[in-house]
Amino acid sequence: MDIRQDLEDLFGLKSVEYKSNLSKEELFHEAIANDRGRTRVDGPDDDQKAFPTKLGVDGPLVFYTDPTCTGRPVQDTFAVAWPDTEESVWWKNDFKKFDPDKFEALMKRAAEHLNERGSTLYVKDVFCGNDSSYAVPYRFVGEYATHALFAHNMFPKGIEGVGDEDAKRITLLNVPSFRCDPDRDGTNSERVVVADFKRRVVLVLGRADYCGVNKKTMFTAMNYQLPAMGHMSMHCSANIGKRGDGAILFGLSGTGKTTLSADPDRLLIGDDEHAWTHNGVSNLEDGCYAKLIDLDKGAEPVIAAALSMPGTLIENVPPLPGKRMEDTDPQDLDLADNSITENTRFSYPLTANPNVADGAKGPAPETIVLLTADAFGVLPPVAILEPKEVMYHFVQGFTAKLAGTEVGITEPKAAFSACFGAPFMARYPSVYAQRLAEKMEATSARCILLNTGWGGGPYGVGKRISIHDTRALLNAALNGDLHEEGMEYEVHPVFGMKMPTSCPEVDSKILNPRNTWDDKDAYDTAAEKLRDMFRKNFEDKGFSDLGIEPVM
Repeated sequence: MDIRQDLEDLFGLKSVEYKSNLSKEELFHEAIANDRGRTRVDGPDDDQKAFPTKLGVDGPLVFYTDPTCTGRPVQDTFAVAWPDTEESVWWKNDFKKFDPDKFEALMKRAAEHLNERGSTLYVKDVFCGNDSSYAVPYRFVGEYATHALFAHNMFPKGIEGVGDEDAKRITLLNVPSFRCDPDRDGTNSERVVVADFKRRVVLVLGRADYCGVNKKTMFTAMNYQLPAMGHMSMHCSANIGKRGDGAILFGLSGTGKTTLSADPDRLLIGDDEHAWTHNGVSNLEDGCYAKLIDLDKGAEPVIAAALSMPGTLIENVPPLPGKRMEDTDPQDLDLADNSITENTRFSYPLTANPNVADGAKGPAPETIVLLTADAFGVLPPVAILEPKEVMYHFVQGFTAKLAGTEVGITEPKAAFSACFGAPFMARYPSVYAQRLAEKMEATSARCILLNTGWGGGPYGVGKRISIHDTRALLNAALNGDLHEEGMEYEVHPVFGMKMPTSCPEVDSKILNPRNTWDDKDAYDTAAEKLRDMFRKNFEDKGFSDLGIEPVM
């Protein structure tokens, strides 16, 4: 269908101009010339938002979001509560119900706003998913060329064999210049992100111009759609070994999901969002969206090199004092400068990584890794999980973080995020757990819990498990060594986990975490405290009612 006719039928857009499917170079120049909005709290709504560096079109675009939206606006994120979809959605504080009548009226008002302004909208047609058996056409439509460039970077193009694209397409309309009225529109503020799973439409209205909104909202939509197709949608990284053996690594931020999947001896499928279907594992995306704050260029050479690539996108990194961005080499930017936000970001194509798997696809995984970074220092560095334990730890999605950066505050804080990505999981956790169980049973996949956190005591007392030991444990798991016949195990008396008693290249003393603590009584107390946190979260979330068996 013609783009203009399609968008008129869908939204009622009649008096707008479209710039459709421009090249990255064209979008680069359009963003600099035309993307205008607020970049300072007390600033005007017509500030320039996108800038070139000294490299011009041969380098990155630098974009500044509204200062109130330097991350996902979770309290302004909704889905339409249609009667025929309401019961299947996992409603929660960061994914709330939106009244269907309010949504219809709001969509009409957004279109009237654009028609009255005679707006110019950028359209970028891409896909979500690299496998044509499930890939969904994704049409970005919005006021900022930067967002269209971001969509080009982050999503696959030209996936052949999808079929019936018009019927499958999800369309996201992004209108930063619109202001919601909470009393009139049913929103929490002047901005809103609301997904309509029934009509396959997403509205992003108001000061919600953080680029990641255009990525994570699509991931949420896919997390609703893929399970209904019998597929497993996953917030994980994935790679392939030299034997053709696949692996997936689930984990929250700071657990090593990206770092551990970037292995010179394995081909990278992707580092964030994937589907597991009858064809194997495939990346939903075609790009990476990396954190830049305090980037160690020596440790992350791929990201460092991509900073100077044409068509990449740097988000919210401040300019150097007294120097125009146009006169700045991107390699000279101060990546430790958090004066705008801690959440500085960088979007670049997946192909910037070395050793990317052909088509960002691979086989079903032989090994599944659940990552955690236990700052309490009590979980074993590695544990072998039985199927019921996999389901339990998958829906819990545990890691432990430091409570804060204030001097003297060293007490860790538990963090639970179901399915290792609760905000983006549109269906109940049991749906994804069931899909994972089915896939594991069909492929005889093995699973480990890999702890990249502390040993010998909690944070501030013990030491973080070395990357050498973590890599050795992971490699042993990928090789099947930890599951070999004859491998001896201890069962943890508090957590009930099977802990291998030996592993190549690892001191066997660390494999039972109690052995690494000088004060054994303190260890026992800390382990029981963490177990009780698991139990409380399990009860609070009602996981038993969802059919998950408690194992602690």
